[in-house]
Amino acid sequence: MRIGMALNYSGGFKESVEELSDYEKAGLDIVFVAEAYSFDAVSQMGYIAARTERLEIASGILPIYSRTPALLAMTAAGLDYVSDGRFTLGLGASGPQVIEGFHGVPYTAPLGRTREIIEICRKVWRRERLEHDGRHYTLPLPPGQGTGLGKPLKLINHPVRPRIPIVIAAIGPKNVELAAELAEGWEPIFYYPEKAADVWGPSLAAGRARRDAELGELDVIAQAALAIGDDVAELREFGRPMAALYIGGMGAKGKNFYNDLARRYGYEKEAEQIQDLYLEGQKDAAAALVPAELLENMSLIGSEGFVRDRVRALKDSGVTTLNVTPLGRTHEERVRLIETIKEIAE
Repeated sequence: MRIGMALNYSGGFKESVEELSDYEKAGLDIVFVAEAYSFDAVSQMGYIAARTERLEIASGILPIYSRTPALLAMTAAGLDYVSDGRFTLGLGASGPQVIEGFHGVPYTAPLGRTREIIEICRKVWRRERLEHDGRHYTLPLPPGQGTGLGKPLKLINHPVRPRIPIVIAAIGPKNVELAAELAEGWEPIFYYPEKAADVWGPSLAAGRARRDAELGELDVIAQAALAIGDDVAELREFGRPMAALYIGGMGAKGKNFYNDLARRYGYEKEAEQIQDLYLEGQKDAAAALVPAELLENMSLIGSEGFVRDRVRALKDSGVTTLNVTPLGRTHEERVRLIETIKEIAE
């Protein structure tokens, strides 16, 4: 099981990168860089590539709507080049509030667009002349659109790898099925290992049934906060506000994927109440309703025995990359947490 870690996108980025070499020495395998409506992830990943040697670098995630498919392919090839083949392209649809509100792009057909983007990216990396006639993207532009001067071009540079790994962030049934069919990896959020098979098992099976053997086994990437000790259980409470934000506030009524996931986990009543309170501005009350069972079982926070049991549950459910957030008071404590979880996960 690989050990990954996500970098905070809200501040202190350079300071976090300064510490990455210590995590790298402690056994960290891959670092994920998010892109919400903050600084772009690409410039930051280039910075990381220059400051590390072994560590794999992944976008976690680049939204599919904010760049053209060819630019996504060019960007991935460029990051793979400057990192000497250490880049993974994490893609996701984000949500309508960000895509339509911040980028001004209609949030339409996420499944179809993702499928076509993957096809286009792999054509670019193979240095084929880029021609694509899809429902959502047509390259070059057809007659009657634009100047009519578009030509099928191929990437000038020779990529380090003709196939850069693609990870799809997904929690909806059809999105998960698509990830299992077409991507090297799948990254869900709020992963509850004992409930994963019930929620996602049919989608994963359907996607794997159409999966090309050349893609290899699907890399399943689960996220969890990490703290080990006999007196750390209260740290689970730090996950309450974020869980409430996602379940309650990341989308409107009927358009909140995370609320849907909580319902599919069996927390229908709590999900509805959390959303109602959150949208009314009662954020603390909403957070108080996040089930303690959910916070506990999505985390790696507890005694060493508890953490070992949770890692075993994650492995048994099919997780192959564990993306942790080490919760320590000092940098040294966080590094030791990476060393410990690396040993436990072996």
